[in-house]
Amino acid sequence: MPYTVVIALGSNLGNRRRNLLCAVEELLLVISIVRVSSIIETEPVDAPPPKFLNMVVLGHTNLSPEKLFDALQEIESRLGRRRTARNAPRIIDLDLILHSAHRRRTSRLTLPHPRYRERDFVMRPLREVWPRRFSKTF
Repeated sequence: MPYTVVIALGSNLGNRRRNLLCAVEELLLVISIVRVSSIIETEPVDAPPPKFLNMVVLGHTNLSPEKLFDALQEIESRLGRRRTARNAPRIIDLDLILHSAHRRRTSRLTLPHPRYRERDFVMRPLREVWPRRFSKTF
């Protein structure tokens, strides 16, 4: 039985819209996409400028949380992300927000993502793709 997953995407370097759309195409290799949110522009949070474009993808996968996390990092790398300083501007950022009811707290992965409810750049698109689960009153 496939797992339901939520992945948040962000980009604040280069052609941000193209970076997001390329990432969605790459995600098709590891998840079956159910819904894709609109793209929104947001101010950086705990990061330097420039502004981000953000979106959320809701989908299904047979991959475990760890294997999906590894796949997301591989996609980031293929699309040109270079990890330099923490919260540095980036071509693409793929965050695993939810992986069904799985909970993890390891040095590599925390599920659900620890700060997603505090981040408007995640919650706004998440409410769009999964309104029954993430209404404003939730």
